[in-house]
Amino acid sequence: MRRTRNRVISTVGTLFGVAVLVFVMLRAIPGSQITAGLGTEAAALTPAQRQALEQYYGLDQPLFTQFFSWLGNMVTGNLGYSARQQQSVLDLTLHSLPVTVELAVLSIVLALLIGVPLGMLAASRTNSPRDALGQLVSLAGLSVPAFLLATTLLSVFAASFGFNPNGQGFATLFEDPLLNLEQMLLPALVLGFGIAAPILRTTRTAVLEVRSNDFVRTARAKGVPERRLQVKHVLGNALVPIVTMTGLQFGYLLGGAVVVEQIFSVPGIGRQVLLGIQQKEYAVVQSTVLVIALAFVLVNLLTDVLYRIIDPRVRAS
Repeated sequence: MRRTRNRVISTVGTLFGVAVLVFVMLRAIPGSQITAGLGTEAAALTPAQRQALEQYYGLDQPLFTQFFSWLGNMVTGNLGYSARQQQSVLDLTLHSLPVTVELAVLSIVLALLIGVPLGMLAASRTNSPRDALGQLVSLAGLSVPAFLLATTLLSVFAASFGFNPNGQGFATLFEDPLLNLEQMLLPALVLGFGIAAPILRTTRTAVLEVRSNDFVRTARAKGVPERRLQVKHVLGNALVPIVTMTGLQFGYLLGGAVVVEQIFSVPGIGRQVLLGIQQKEYAVVQSTVLVIALAFVLVNLLTDVLYRIIDPRVRAS
């Protein structure tokens, strides 16, 4: 009970801190919704016109009033309104969040398919060519910028193979599953390759630690087949740090895939934040960032639940 109460208090405190931070940072950026919407024409506004626009956007209110007014609306489910796109922020988020979640899931699947097998392969014989291969892949994933890999893959596939499904209008998974998967393939590959690096390193370290335990040597001495030993006994006991890293990376993808989404024209939630910043739409940015923070907290809660399923020692504590 105390653990649950502490978790709830921590979650509320985190979300409130994120709300304050994004609110202050947006107001610190030069310009406003008026200058972003009118551009150079904003200089021609009369004082009366500027006052009317400030009143329309709520910019004439004190910052304290603006903050708690927005926060109160958030609690009641009113995320605000995008004047540029003529839609509520809730509708925009309901459209963009599933796109980002789909991209994140595909990226994590690819990252696990790359990182876990290579991590186990590298740990099977340290300081060997296979270990060097794993370290090389990990180093490449950590050092190659996502925007560079994304633009390179997009250019090569479009120019050499005529493959550029992202040049068409975006199709959701329910509208056209095949086209949707084609459009998600390259973005997921770019993000998955970058995420595979920390998963690979975590897997290698965790597997090496488990392999040094007595129960592994005992199982091998009893004649347990090597494949079963590696999968059930070694990998099974190394899952907790791997799940931890996977959960952290999944949470990062919910808001950190903005560059890849922009390059491949994927209408995800990161791109929604970017467009909101460019257009100085405070309601869009503030509410969307808070939704991302809430999603990140929920991912952490899910990771905590998985700990208890995977490791009985955590469940008993």
